[in-house]
Amino acid sequence: RRRAKKYCEGVMAQRTGPVSITEDYDDGDLTMILIPQEAVGFVTGRAGNFLRSIEEEWGTLMFFCEVDGNRGRGKDFEKLAIFGSIRGRRGAELKVLSAVETKVPGFYDKIRDEVNGRDKGKDETGTWGTDTMTFQDDELSYALGKQGGTRKKLERSSAAIVQYVGSVALFSGIKAERKRAREYMKWLFAQLEGPVYVDDWEDRDDITVMEIPSDCIGYITGNRRATLGAMEEEWGTLMFFMNKAEDKARGRGGSEKLAIFGSERARRGSELKVMSGVETKSPGFFTRGIKEKITDRRGFDTDRLIFRDDELSYALGKEGNTRKKLELASGAILQYVGHAAFIAGTQKERDRCREFINWLLQQRRGSVTIADVSRRDDVTEVHVPENCKGWVTGNRGSELRRMEQETGTYMFMALDARGEERLLIFGANAGTKSGDGGRMHAERLINDMIQEKLRGDGGGGRGRSDSRRRSRSPSSRRRSPSRRRRSPSYDRGRGGGGAGRGRGRSDSRSRSRRR
Repeated sequence: RRRAKKYCEGVMAQRTGPVSITEDYDDGDLTMILIPQEAVGFVTGRAGNFLRSIEEEWGTLMFFCEVDGNRGRGKDFEKLAIFGSIRGRRGAELKVLSAVETKVPGFYDKIRDEVNGRDKGKDETGTWGTDTMTFQDDELSYALGKQGGTRKKLERSSAAIVQYVGSVALFSGIKAERKRAREYMKWLFAQLEGPVYVDDWEDRDDITVMEIPSDCIGYITGNRRATLGAMEEEWGTLMFFMNKAEDKARGRGGSEKLAIFGSERARRGSELKVMSGVETKSPGFFTRGIKEKITDRRGFDTDRLIFRDDELSYALGKEGNTRKKLELASGAILQYVGHAAFIAGTQKERDRCREFINWLLQQRRGSVTIADVSRRDDVTEVHVPENCKGWVTGNRGSELRRMEQETGTYMFMALDARGEERLLIFGANAGTKSGDGGRMHAERLINDMIQEKLRGDGGGGRGRSDSRRRSRSPSSRRRSPSRRRRSPSYDRGRGGGGAGRGRGRSDSRSRSRRR
């Protein structure tokens, strides 16, 4: 509470002038750094946007201040206060120093010892610190990567803070994190010289190794490493093929080892994505003889479900959108490898994901009944007025799909124990009253649509759309296999009713246009 009060006072004080910092402001949550006057505007950004972006990235509070009444106007430097956790402050500080070094080259060398020794050993493990590595000019661009992509993947996979200040790489974190970051950087540069092999990889707890068939390596790697790079960016991992110099495994029928570094969840997500790609290129490689598996382990593990042919395309959705929706809403990792669904996560996440898949497949056959949701903590129940249901769901569920994608939830109309229909919003993320994403956000969007429909009923600019939606039968909201047999003319002119009725309206409209 003391910190919250202090932060509020600091934010409010900025409205009337410089914020004054006294000695008792530091509760172990403050870092003060000097910023050269010529770099202050650069660090602040237009209307403070650069500082705000750093605050958002690292969860910190930052502002320029005066200490004991002395702000230093007219002097060479201004003081920047950074409030937050030890990790948040360090990440924000190094990002600021990287920007300052761009504007004032050589500034870091003057304060190197102070920066490198800051907060040493002041975390719970007592091993917090900073290591450095100096690059040549031609090495720096490689270590940075396109749009900083290489730096970001090293940071996420190692869990250390990785930042470049001039030609120096700084790795901040606990001892194990810093060690991983240095090793990953070393292997990154070793790949420029030839094949890389990680000795004693079996004894490491930060690696997953996969055998990839030689004829699939190009497919998994992609043009100029684009496919591997996309997976690294998505999951926050470091991935490369590793071989001993004497190995010649690229021959026909051979395989190569793909090393994946990162957290357990990130490695599993990358591994399953690779498995899906290999299975596409070489069917049966991972799924030959595979069976369903459901584990009761409470911690992180993987379950498997086997789809029938007609179920797979439905559970995948257009461009994989249905799979992504179920994955995001459940909080589990969901990946399809051939006809098998791999579900990775904690027991709660896996159970939730399996339920979502089962409900999804039930919707193909008719209405879904979920009698009672009062004991669940992952659902919001919304009762939609009868005359608003078509408006809220949209043509063939298009409005629900749009809101699902925007909020990361899973929504559908379901019957309760009395046979009454209501809208259920499922999602592991509850959301916030005003923020984006989660069930609360979805509920706000639904309520906005209901109010819009109630206000616009009986006229307005969307009257034609209203009339089409009001004429729908309740069954038209369900996904039905029979829709696949509709004629192209229906698809071009459908208004949202049953198949025959929709075709009739489309035909009548086309006849009127011909006349």
